[in-house]
Amino acid sequence: MREYEWTGGDMPGFVTHLECSQTGERYPADTVQTVSRAGRPLLVRYDLDGVRRALPREALAGRPRTLWRYRELLPVRRAENIVSLGEIMTPLVPLPRIAARLGARGEILVKDEGRLPTGSFKARGLALAVSMAKELGIAAMAMPSNGNAGAAMAAYCARAGIKATVFCPADTPEVNVREIAMQGARVLLVDGLIDDCGKLVAEGERKVGWFNCSTLREPYRVEGKKTMGLELAEQLGWELPDVIFYPTGGGTGIIGMWKAFTEIAQIGWIGTKRPRMVAVQAAGCAPIVKAWTEGAEHAPRWQDARTFAAGIRVPQALGDFLILRAVRDSGGFAIAVDDAAIAAAWREVAAQEGLLLCPEGAATYAAYKQALADGRVRPDERAVLFNCATGLKYPMPEAGQRLMPDGGVDWEQFAASPSPTPAARRR
Repeated sequence: MREYEWTGGDMPGFVTHLECSQTGERYPADTVQTVSRAGRPLLVRYDLDGVRRALPREALAGRPRTLWRYRELLPVRRAENIVSLGEIMTPLVPLPRIAARLGARGEILVKDEGRLPTGSFKARGLALAVSMAKELGIAAMAMPSNGNAGAAMAAYCARAGIKATVFCPADTPEVNVREIAMQGARVLLVDGLIDDCGKLVAEGERKVGWFNCSTLREPYRVEGKKTMGLELAEQLGWELPDVIFYPTGGGTGIIGMWKAFTEIAQIGWIGTKRPRMVAVQAAGCAPIVKAWTEGAEHAPRWQDARTFAAGIRVPQALGDFLILRAVRDSGGFAIAVDDAAIAAAWREVAAQEGLLLCPEGAATYAAYKQALADGRVRPDERAVLFNCATGLKYPMPEAGQRLMPDGGVDWEQFAASPSPTPAARRR
């Protein structure tokens, strides 16, 4: 059986139209679209009554554990256009030792997106974006990327036979740059930030004619990220957590999950409870935090953006008002953590729980600790932290102690916590 189960022909499509996220203006769903006439993101709308009749919640149990299990709530019309690299349902990993040390009686769970193809949650959005590009006959795609999104687009475009071009800031981690190139895309390094790269992609869109796959400048990456919320609800027995901490750059994940919760509530899969959505940013690049604090609807460009957590170094987000709307409607908040706290959190989770987060994922743990200390999260609440990529894709501090083969070993340094002897273990 294929990972998406359908073997050809029509999918059970329930898409009705696309809708401007600001004005509500409708657009046809089966043609190439970018943003609305108002310059705002387009959102996919479904016949949710039709989905409710066609898909009882219990029917999911018999389907493969991939994001395509939610196909009635996804936009692809024909199974032959699905571009898949095996998108698994990512695990929820508890942090019991850390919870005990912090006095957290509620669970601390990490949704570990690093298990996905290309090692990051960007696989979700790009699987849908590239599948829809294939369905709509698009031959070339381009995007700006801090690394992981570009790698995902390159991989899925290679799978689909679509030409890919990625513009990255010059300080993008080398592993990402090489990954993008290895997967067949052309990668160009720009002396600037991701929005500078975005300007070049837009210029190429006008002059070359490629499809601009920048965050929220097409309707379908949100639909892929939406599956994080669908999975989370299902994994927790259709009882959503109290609070979600999400590393926020372009914010597609927060927007997508909030959309998912609204949709599955309308089809009767969940009740009225919603998690508080927390947008986590780095102190050196925190436009959403500033706008939330000031009660603003939009977040102006952050000047001189700096953080080693490159994935959340996004000076300005096209969907800023949608991020802020989800945070406020949920009763959540936006929070910034500095690079020292992110680095400490990264080491702490790895050393105490054996889970190697990415820096952006570590930011969510640093934010959780800060919110627990200041009372914005209670110790008895169930919290979900999103780790957006495998930590293996990021440079780590140098380590290791050199020894000469004949120089002897100071065995006393190992004697602090001796293991019990076999006899002691038997007793």
